[in-house]
Amino acid sequence: MGGTLPGALAADWLVSAWDQNAGQRLRTPAVAALEEAAGAWLPDLRGLPDTASVGFVTGATMANFTGLAAVRQAVLAGTGWDVSTAGLAGAPPVHVLVGAERHDTIDLALRYLGLGQPRAVPAHAQGRIRTDALADAIALSHARGAWVHVDGAFGLWAAACPDLRHLVARVEAADSWATDAHKTLNVPYDCGVAIVAHPEPLSSTMGIRASYLMSDAAGPADPQAKVPALSRRARGVPVWAALRSLGREGVADLVARLAHGAWSIAEQIAAIDNAQVLNDVVYTHVSVAFGDDERPREVTARLLADGTAWMSGSRRKGRDVLRVSVSNWTTDQEDGRRSVEALRHAWSER
Repeated sequence: MGGTLPGALAADWLVSAWDQNAGQRLRTPAVAALEEAAGAWLPDLRGLPDTASVGFVTGATMANFTGLAAVRQAVLAGTGWDVSTAGLAGAPPVHVLVGAERHDTIDLALRYLGLGQPRAVPAHAQGRIRTDALADAIALSHARGAWVHVDGAFGLWAAACPDLRHLVARVEAADSWATDAHKTLNVPYDCGVAIVAHPEPLSSTMGIRASYLMSDAAGPADPQAKVPALSRRARGVPVWAALRSLGREGVADLVARLAHGAWSIAEQIAAIDNAQVLNDVVYTHVSVAFGDDERPREVTARLLADGTAWMSGSRRKGRDVLRVSVSNWTTDQEDGRRSVEALRHAWSER
């Protein structure tokens, strides 16, 4: 399900030992400074705006929620409606367009926000963003007063690797982005990242003012003004440690190794009789089919019972599949070989 870099693990132990509520800079200046440093490095690694506001949340679900909350604030403000004071009752409708292959947590975040069911539009045959059309789509959206949000739980990390950056070309022109740190970056659970290009709608949505909360008006926004939590652990400190220990080249190498691991596994699985790799494996995920819908479930159950590797069952385009996601920094070619051999054995037992 994931792995943890040594530096990130040690930092997470320190966070637990310090036991600080990291919601305010004045109360926890050291951890706030580390989170602000990590929050500056993350957009820089991906070519995103250096003025973006960065918040550390529990995972991509809440990162999507955070970005979409800023969307709701900004889009309604553009119509003259202040959702912070007037609420949603009687507000102009907010129309949300999503790709047909989106992750279901987008719908969940919209439900949390009271925005209802989105309208799905056709997706790329591989479920990917069409980068060739993205720039025009973003320009059109902005011309119509819309906001563009990118769910990049896994994929946004491709921007940190020169050899894979083309997979997410032009996403930097969007308005907000969500990603995970506890997967590709290998920090301890739980940690997601919400990046918002326009800080004001975010702080208007998430910020709180109370007589007992002391803030420095001249400094950066408090961490609590960037996420939906007043009391929170310093999730950004392990992120800082991971980035500080790896450096720019180390992050690029980590992402590249994960992708190469998936490519190798896909090539080996394709050599198994009657196994079918359904997706073009250009990043870290592999979808595999075995005959009818019952077969992937049986193979998955036998594979997990064996205990050599973890590969999960999933659905792709209405079909049961086996899903492989390479996201542990320790996974090497031998691990991949043993995993495929365990899969071959589980399939041969049919």
